[in-house]
Amino acid sequence: MSDELHILCTDRDGVQHTLPAIEGWRIMEIIRDNGLPIKAECGGALECATCHVYVGADWLPKLIGKSDEEEEKLDEAFLVKRNSRLSCQILMRDDLNGLEVTLAPEG
Repeated sequence: MSDELHILCTDRDGVQHTLPAIEGWRIMEIIRDNGLPIKAECGGALECATCHVYVGADWLPKLIGKSDEEEEKLDEAFLVKRNSRLSCQILMRDDLNGLEVTLAPEG
């Protein structure tokens, strides 16, 4: 892969996709705009939990912590784990190049 930013997203069938990423874009937008089945019903307004993903363990320390609002929305999500995040709340940065996420099951 070239030096261009990308993320690795595993879909609900266990297939990993390498998706081109743009700095400043929400991870949810990157997943949605590359055609993977992420609902993202509120479009990133932090009003639903339909962009729920699991973040690869090695990446968790690099992320900005969850806001209280994100924690509250995750309480409404299906099969929440320690590494659960709302992908609309993660902005792509250079140091997240290669970020690994997995689409959470839909409830």
